[in-house]
Amino acid sequence: MEDAGLHGELRQRARACSPESQDSTRPEEGNNNEVHNGFDLQWYLKILVGCLLMLIIGIMYVVYLSIFHERKFWFSSRKDIDREITFQGDGAIYYSFYKDMLRAPTFERGIIELLYNNKTVPMRTLNIIRQLALYPEVFAALLYKLLGRQDMDPAYFYLGMVFGLQGIYIGSLFVTSWIMSGTWLAGLLTTAWFIINRTDTTRIADSIPLRENWALPCFAAQVAGFTGFIRHNRSQNVKRFYYMIFCAASYFLIMMWEYSHYLIFVQALTLCLLDGLALINKDKVNEIHKMYLAALSFGYLLQFQNSKLLTSPLLSLILASMLAKSLQAIVRPGTFKAKVGKMMYFCLIFTFSLSIHFLIGALVTKTGDDQILKSLEVKFGLKMNKNFTVNWLLCHESFQPLSQDCLLRLTQSSLLPFYILVSIVCLVSMCRGLLKEFRGDPVSHNTSEDGSVGQRPEVVYHVVQSLILGVLAMTFEGLKYLWTPYVCVLAASGVCSPALWLTVFKWSRLRAVNAVVLALLLSAIVPAVIGFSLWREFLPRIVDELTDLEERYESDTVEVMNWIQTQAPATAVFAGSPALMGAIKLCTGRMVTSLPVYNDEEMMKRNEDMYQLYSMRSAEDIYKILTTYKASYVVLEESICNELFKMNNCIVKDLLDIGNGHVVIEDDNIFASSKYGRFCQEIKMNYSPYVNYFTRVYWSRSYFIYKINTVISFQS
Repeated sequence: MEDAGLHGELRQRARACSPESQDSTRPEEGNNNEVHNGFDLQWYLKILVGCLLMLIIGIMYVVYLSIFHERKFWFSSRKDIDREITFQGDGAIYYSFYKDMLRAPTFERGIIELLYNNKTVPMRTLNIIRQLALYPEVFAALLYKLLGRQDMDPAYFYLGMVFGLQGIYIGSLFVTSWIMSGTWLAGLLTTAWFIINRTDTTRIADSIPLRENWALPCFAAQVAGFTGFIRHNRSQNVKRFYYMIFCAASYFLIMMWEYSHYLIFVQALTLCLLDGLALINKDKVNEIHKMYLAALSFGYLLQFQNSKLLTSPLLSLILASMLAKSLQAIVRPGTFKAKVGKMMYFCLIFTFSLSIHFLIGALVTKTGDDQILKSLEVKFGLKMNKNFTVNWLLCHESFQPLSQDCLLRLTQSSLLPFYILVSIVCLVSMCRGLLKEFRGDPVSHNTSEDGSVGQRPEVVYHVVQSLILGVLAMTFEGLKYLWTPYVCVLAASGVCSPALWLTVFKWSRLRAVNAVVLALLLSAIVPAVIGFSLWREFLPRIVDELTDLEERYESDTVEVMNWIQTQAPATAVFAGSPALMGAIKLCTGRMVTSLPVYNDEEMMKRNEDMYQLYSMRSAEDIYKILTTYKASYVVLEESICNELFKMNNCIVKDLLDIGNGHVVIEDDNIFASSKYGRFCQEIKMNYSPYVNYFTRVYWSRSYFIYKINTVISFQS
């Protein structure tokens, strides 16, 4: 009797704390109205407090990011051009088109100029919205104009939107942990781990306008809705609420980021596993599949008939899963054929997916990702390649294996050990449940009673998805930002969940103490101890980050941008490295020969040609390349020209020598050899034939600018 009462207490606590269990906590109909209202009041108070906590955490995180950004860049005390230089790397080009939208006389005119843009790259008209997935900037510009906040600096408005999304991001992670564990304590621990491991959980400090900073908050909200929807809910209203969040976030996600369909594919793959193991209701699977198809159709239209969505593995997987389920429905349940069909379910999906994918690929022309696919083939040893673009992509940090420093940081914050512990317990529990089902033993999904935490669909989903993302992150470091946030969620929800501790105690067959009482105690004590240790060790570091007066001022870059603005004609076209061209486009508005864009074959060819400035080629060859793209000025960077060492030997000059066939191997020694010197070094000597083609007009420690002569004068 005592055990039954304690089990009931555990169930009541889990349901009362859970944000989706409104109907499941209601008393039976025979109870009087006074008790009914009192119990509802208690439930609503807990929900209210939890929502307030989520709101407070989101606001505090936004304030933290704002202070950190100000301390890092001194944004408020700088001029516009100094601020814009802080939008480094690929982010500069995104923000430049946000500025163009605001400068347009009307919003409609701004949209037309983006759809038919011929003022950015010479000799080409671009659909910028499609090319750069520019809907975040379009939405920001529209909101700025609708609100009529002309007195507010557009830069601060843009920053406020991105930082606000990060508040939604961390709030969504809070809710996801809360749903899985039934307690707000898990949400607090998740946010603590997320902020402490900020270097490995988010790229918001690297560059504000990156697509991930817009898309990943949408994905976090989508995962929160998905988690709540697939959970065993007794309330139809709660289920519909989560489904609406799931749908809305999915639509925003596929609109904000052109690669989001790959992320949803991982989720759909996990859903197939849940469906095949009969851990989720079939009707829910059908609703999710319909939403996926609607989101893909929505994205296909908004991305101007983007063929990548048609050839996406997501579409093939959804169609294959629906076809396999249709074949299963034909067979009468309980028969031998039905059992065989259930065992062959995954084989059917795999076979149908490949067939559909190859069929669609044969009918639809693929564009844009050839160089990236070639890079992946080289990375996995499927091909050997000397192409500069392929090798240059592989040298990006995002394509490198996960560093040991990252794993060390996650371990020092105690996140990785607890994640591994929780994952092992959940996987073992899942395997035990599957073994019981295979034997024909009765399987209960009430984790509060039989210790089968691995049979809960939301737990299995997060464990499997985190393992898939973890394998990808170990291969590509850039994907760790997809993996580590959900490591925080799973680890925190596990240690804060009485069901997980009860699962462990049921396996160990404790006799001396009551397993339920001990599970309740540990689900509160362990997170409290973790939280105290994190507070003691990492809070001083966070405070130091916000109080240190760090100053980053790139004086040479500011000077070269000022010179271009004041001395170069408004119609001038500049050539140089793609990253620098993005900054020139943002800060000066001049046309450029290339952009930091990696999803377009023609643009990638331009980028490779511009990097030839640092190769061992003749002045005449470089002149022909530059005049082909109508360039009138060329900017050389000392940081690239004189680069001597870089991790993984990824030096631009060396990659160019390999691609151009200028590498010679003699007696096991590798060196570059060409009858021409390196262009970026030889041009500084001011002798013929370089002075015949180029005239130096500006120089500093970091940059050299040469005007490209339209009339060639040959000097001896």
